[in-house]
Amino acid sequence: AQQRLWFLDQLEVEKDIHIMSVPLQLTGMLCMTALEQSLTEIIQRHESLRTTFPVVNELAVQKIGSPWTVNLPTVNLQYLPTAEQRMTEVQRVAAQEAKKPFDLALGPLLRFILLRLEDKSHVFLTTMHHIISDGWSIRIFIRELSLLYAAFANGERSPLPELPIQYADFAYWQRQWLTGEILRNKLNYWKQHLKGAPPLLELPTDRPRPPIQTHQGAKQILVLPQELS
Repeated sequence: AQQRLWFLDQLEVEKDIHIMSVPLQLTGMLCMTALEQSLTEIIQRHESLRTTFPVVNELAVQKIGSPWTVNLPTVNLQYLPTAEQRMTEVQRVAAQEAKKPFDLALGPLLRFILLRLEDKSHVFLTTMHHIISDGWSIRIFIRELSLLYAAFANGERSPLPELPIQYADFAYWQRQWLTGEILRNKLNYWKQHLKGAPPLLELPTDRPRPPIQTHQGAKQILVLPQELS
């Protein structure tokens, strides 16, 4: 999966397509020390969050960096007079963070920012490249952040057990498994099914296809009747 995303990063002109931006609404008095300590612990705990992908002998490799201490940048939006203006600025910052590309070879491939709306209201924004995370991983990230923050805010130690396996271990196992006869069978399957297929699927549309994908789109909502669904 990481090799596929690295390949797409090299292939595509736009570098913001595979960026994941996750805003969390935080309500109540915030202990900044506990939040930074929680993020530091998560980065130390998960090697994938400190992995970069330099090129060695024309191939991308995993390079696991050392843990680091998080110093959370904070933007105070209390100068804006209304809640509506503050939320508009939150959306602008979130969109800006989601468009800011990552360098897969240098990293880090995640960044944090805290937006203060009021003394007891914050938005914590996490931005990651898809090569180190996915939707399932983000749920784990949020769950672990909640558990760690609750413990550290009360002066307790981490309640999370040590991880017996890291993503690099899984990637190595998968690479060893996907070799030889198994790999040949899978490649032959797709070579046979795609034999003679057109290089580009030209679906009829109301506008000509641009030479380079823009990835611009919109949202359409359709409600299906209960009998049909």
